[in-house]
Amino acid sequence: MASKQTLTEAIKEDHQEMYEYHEYYKKSAGDPDAQARWANQLRWEIARHAVGEEIVVYPLMEKHLGAEGLKLTDHDREEHQHVKEMLSTMESMTPGTEEYDKLVERMMVSLHNHNDDEEIKDLPLLEPHLGEDASKDAASQFSLTKKFVPTRAHPGAPNKPPFETLAGFLLAPIDKLKDEFTKFPTKEMEDATK
Repeated sequence: MASKQTLTEAIKEDHQEMYEYHEYYKKSAGDPDAQARWANQLRWEIARHAVGEEIVVYPLMEKHLGAEGLKLTDHDREEHQHVKEMLSTMESMTPGTEEYDKLVERMMVSLHNHNDDEEIKDLPLLEPHLGEDASKDAASQFSLTKKFVPTRAHPGAPNKPPFETLAGFLLAPIDKLKDEFTKFPTKEMEDATK
């Protein structure tokens, strides 16, 4: 079943969600519960997005863009690894503290640079090789994959299929169980933050 969105549109939409969650986190300064919830939402989205790209998007780049695709995905995976390490560190910190806020800001600068590279360079190179139907199919696969991947950073896990896929299926149930005991923003909080 193909998506209504192209792959580029789906990736850009995810990037925008990350930026929105970051803004909500900053706007909720002074409210420790709200900041913790938005920090959890931000980490959750970034972790799922990164693994979704590594499983769906990067193999397409390697397949269709040859040596250039390998070079780009090696660079992108290296950037993802750096972000995963920051996300992992954040899990043991308290949202709203000066140290936590500085790490969030460093991570978001890194993500903005990475996301801009994908939107300006990587995806425009890939899309013509896919064509509209395959791009929409890839967008559907990306969205579906995000439902089954780990929701927390695992910097020590493999980041290339097939090992990443296997590790993801092993780690995801543990992450989802942890998510049951994690506070996330409510709809009312999102509406109040806008």
